[in-house]
Amino acid sequence: MPTASSRQVSRAALLIATAFGAGYSPIAPGTAGSAVALLILWLVPFSQIGLIVFFLAVTFFGTWAAHVVEASVGEKDPGVIVVDEVAGMTLSVLVLPLTARVLLAGFVLFRLFDDVKPFRANRLQAVPGGVGVLIDDLVAGLYALLVFVVARALTGWP
Repeated sequence: MPTASSRQVSRAALLIATAFGAGYSPIAPGTAGSAVALLILWLVPFSQIGLIVFFLAVTFFGTWAAHVVEASVGEKDPGVIVVDEVAGMTLSVLVLPLTARVLLAGFVLFRLFDDVKPFRANRLQAVPGGVGVLIDDLVAGLYALLVFVVARALTGWP
């Protein structure tokens, strides 16, 4: 029988893993998780250091929460886990100004790369536990960030 402490850990892990319930969206839970990240990034006036700390915290606690929830559900990367989208979306704009245009472009690019699962991202899902849940979305976020870096080098935008 689970103890009160283990139930609290499970509840905390579920709250983090589902991005405060966005993972329960009946339509496109991954997009809902990315939208939660978009909203947080738009509303919270992060400094550059604050944004990096946020990203690291989401990645660290998200990996833990994804591991706990995945083990609890007994399924590899269940759809309710969307903290990986929050981490990946944040990474996609990590070193950029958080303007509306950048956030919307980052959202579109991240969703595209998350859906397509380009080179290496698709294989990384096989990694067990919370790391496997997050790593493919972090790679998708990195691909999106690289598009921004190339766009900046070629055009000066953003």
